[in-house]
Amino acid sequence: MIGGGVAVIFLGAAALMVARVLPALLALPLMATGMGLLPVLAGQLTWNDLFLGVWADGSLRLAEPMVIALLGGMLSSWLQKTGIAQNLVRGGAELAGDRPWLLAVLLLAVVAVLFSAVGGLGAVIMVGTVVLPILHSLGLREYISAGVLLFGISLGGLLNPGNWAVYKTVLGLSDAQVSGYALWVFGVMALGAVAFIGVELARTRVLVWSGWRWQPVGWLSLAGLPWLVSPWVSGWGWGLGWGLAGLTLWGLVQGWRRWGQVPRIAWYAYLTPLVPLILILGLGLPFIPAFVLGLAYGFAVTLRRGAINLLTGAMLEGAASVVAAVVLMMGIGMTLSAVLGPTQTGAGAVWYKTHPDTVWPVLAAIQPLLAPWIPTSPWGYVVGFALLAPLALYRGPLNVWGLGYGMGGVMLSAGLPGGAVMGVLMSLGVIQGVCDPTNTHNVWLANEVKTDVNVLLIKTLPYAWGVAVVGLSVAAGRYLGA
Repeated sequence: MIGGGVAVIFLGAAALMVARVLPALLALPLMATGMGLLPVLAGQLTWNDLFLGVWADGSLRLAEPMVIALLGGMLSSWLQKTGIAQNLVRGGAELAGDRPWLLAVLLLAVVAVLFSAVGGLGAVIMVGTVVLPILHSLGLREYISAGVLLFGISLGGLLNPGNWAVYKTVLGLSDAQVSGYALWVFGVMALGAVAFIGVELARTRVLVWSGWRWQPVGWLSLAGLPWLVSPWVSGWGWGLGWGLAGLTLWGLVQGWRRWGQVPRIAWYAYLTPLVPLILILGLGLPFIPAFVLGLAYGFAVTLRRGAINLLTGAMLEGAASVVAAVVLMMGIGMTLSAVLGPTQTGAGAVWYKTHPDTVWPVLAAIQPLLAPWIPTSPWGYVVGFALLAPLALYRGPLNVWGLGYGMGGVMLSAGLPGGAVMGVLMSLGVIQGVCDPTNTHNVWLANEVKTDVNVLLIKTLPYAWGVAVVGLSVAAGRYLGA
């Protein structure tokens, strides 16, 4: 009863979101409430469990990404108010030459390199504030610019050893099995991402290929090399830290010297959007303090008359610009708590004290409902999971950030080899990482480029789905003997 009701609620809410009848801001909290209400009516949960375990716990489940989004909005607004963002756009236009496709592919590669080492909404905002203005300066449609980042982020995630460790631990696989398959999916996805850029540029009639000034872009590509070697160079991070401290003091001195004069943007001010990234990669600083220090650096190196009022305005306007994303994150958190159960440290942790050996009712109801439908033959595996690929969206049962790993256990118990289970989760994870409208980075990017998050879903889904099908075929050949 509960499992069927959860399926109806999930499919109904997803349909309403895709059809734009109900915005995600309302659909997600309502879906979470409906899923939590079913076990209440069945007598398996109390009203207090719903209030504390779903509403209170879920609304704060993504508290850190919410704060990061607010700080990222403030930094973005500061870059615009000081003129740094506008100058970056002009500089990007000069670098672009007449080959938008090649520069977009280059930026795709740079984003992938960065996200093989970092992750989270904070990194998306940091990189987005640099890459999006350059892509916009080329005349790319807003969904193409966002798509370049989405594919780059997911490409980097496929090469992130931290993500590999989850598959190894949950599914009992070796390092070689996980890394070998991840490299296969990475190669297929890279081709899919390049195809997305080329086809969508052609469809929107943006000039894809002409004369090219390669030297500036060649130097730009070298900027990514320090992030590759920095983990192995002793003292590299602290050298960056001392260098930034020196530039901050120098900027303050120069600001006082030019106090009252026409504001001038020095070369080191253009490092402002990169400062949080440098602090995270070079010094291992957490995201929130890195953003705070990045904002402080930007203030110091652009010091001018009225700077405090300018900073206050940037903080207020920047925070206001991401309010929609923050509210949506509350709904995402509620959905996670409704499906997976409350966190062990949040307001709903009291449920675990009274039910120490009990699985959260919604999770317990969904898992056995789906078990008989798991295909185990090679062709059934590829075709079946390819058709079920949309279940990786909207925190569905094949979403690794929803029920995915729980479903992985069900697949294992149904006789599917661990490698084949990895094939499902990693291949369909491409769809989740690139297309899912409930991803916090999708929400932020849609908000930043001024488009609807479901537009990004519709435009990127065909390419991500194609990658997922090829990934499933590879997994079938490797693990099911197809």
